[in-house]
Amino acid sequence: MKEKKKIISKNIVIKCIKRLILILIMIVSLFVAQASHVFGANDPLAVINNLSTFIFSIVRAIGMILMLWGIVQIGMALKSHDPSQRASGFMTLAGAVIITFAKEILDLITGG
Repeated sequence: MKEKKKIISKNIVIKCIKRLILILIMIVSLFVAQASHVFGANDPLAVINNLSTFIFSIVRAIGMILMLWGIVQIGMALKSHDPSQRASGFMTLAGAVIITFAKEILDLITGG
């Protein structure tokens, strides 16, 4: 009986997490769609710069979503005392930080 209750509550938690992630993805996609406009200009380099800014904002949004997912994984691993899931969560978090700050990292490398 206790195991059945744990399974049911675990399924409910997983459903809630999936719904929360779906809602967060929709919110971030709305922010990206509304805040990033690519306008044409007389200068062709301005168009390329605007497109670059737009693409990097999408990459940053994906990185933030992955960062949230990594934090959720780490939290679930700490709760269940699962070292492999904890390692996976930290790897996801580290990759997400690199993806989120990709533009700044590239600027540091190229000196621009």
